[in-house]
Amino acid sequence: MLLKRLQLGLIHVAVAMTLVPINSTLNRVMIKELALSATLVAVLASLPYLFSPLQVLIGSYSDHHPVLGLRRSPYILAGLGLCALGVVISPQAAFLLASAPWLGIALSALAFGAWGMGYNLSSVAYLSLASELSGEKGRGKTIATMWFMMIVSIIFTAIAISRMVEPYSPQALQNAFNAVGLTALILGGVGLFGLEARSAGAAPQAETFSLGQIQQVIAQSPQAVLFFWYLTLLLAAILGQDVLLEPFAAETFGLSVQQTTRITSIWGGSVLLAILLAGALERALPRKVVAQSGNLAALGGFLLIIFSAFGPSTAWFYSGVVLLGIGTGISTVANLALMFDLTLPGYVGLFIGAWGVANSLSRLIGTLMAGLVRDAASLLTQNPVTAYLLVFGLEAALLALAIFLLRRIDAGQFQRQVQPPSALERAALTE
Repeated sequence: MLLKRLQLGLIHVAVAMTLVPINSTLNRVMIKELALSATLVAVLASLPYLFSPLQVLIGSYSDHHPVLGLRRSPYILAGLGLCALGVVISPQAAFLLASAPWLGIALSALAFGAWGMGYNLSSVAYLSLASELSGEKGRGKTIATMWFMMIVSIIFTAIAISRMVEPYSPQALQNAFNAVGLTALILGGVGLFGLEARSAGAAPQAETFSLGQIQQVIAQSPQAVLFFWYLTLLLAAILGQDVLLEPFAAETFGLSVQQTTRITSIWGGSVLLAILLAGALERALPRKVVAQSGNLAALGGFLLIIFSAFGPSTAWFYSGVVLLGIGTGISTVANLALMFDLTLPGYVGLFIGAWGVANSLSRLIGTLMAGLVRDAASLLTQNPVTAYLLVFGLEAALLALAIFLLRRIDAGQFQRQVQPPSALERAALTE
């Protein structure tokens, strides 16, 4: 099983590393160097998450429709290819936005849309595959392995990009993005090789769930609904800062492209340490307690980042980034374990798809809020730094609300509340 965990980790690495240049380096270049509107950048960055409802359909469809005897691998491979395509063409799209706006908008929609479609296609498939291959007892180890490898790859990807773009030039940026896309394809291919066993005989004839059926299964349980909104608020807060953290550092502290790109590696290193810590904590404490401790640490990180602007102090800023990373790492491991607890046997793809929608919806909310509030506040105050601080304050408030909601979640109640729809109920829902 160790080899399979490592292969699953490589797939997770391949998809995750394509996010680094788009959500880390490119957003800073677009807002700072190209002086584009943060709202425009946020809208483009949120395009991928408009495809999030497809995760539910993909998860349910792939449960029952193998391709050449494989239920997950073809979807993962197709998604990874789209992610790589989006990364490669995104720099040219950004430069066109500054010189030929309408052509730039069209190409940007293609680039960010391709990445978003690929992310949704691949992520629900490899998370479902991870759950199926691991079994209930092995899910914790699989999650830890996948996220450990992912964070290591994010650190090295950020360091590599920071070196490749120094000194900064448009061609250096394009070369760095090309290298990331090619590396992702190679790693993903290695991860998929021989990982999934072919299904014997014909594909299963079980029905694919419709959106109405899926909604009914989720809506049966107040706990499932509560967890869905908890994840949405939590991730909107923690992940919504992605589009603005580097531009904030550039505006407040005058950091270069190379320096702000390395913020991702500092954050990633903190997440990595936290994942190791979370494994030890989960052996001693309930998952919900571990998740809550991560949430509180992330909240402290936001407060330090806000405080750093009043110095201004890079020491306080980097301390906030580290604490935010620690909180994110602990929270991620614990909440993913909780997510796998909130599934039913035989409906893994369905429930993971639903939780994937919460992930994408939260990114959509967080990203759009960040761009819109930043631009509106900057216009009103004529002070970009104040605008950034207002965004971080709103994200801290969302995180505080998520902390309150987690106190009401009970996985045991979920298992007692939810039953899959009967054949009669499925037939009624299709009318």
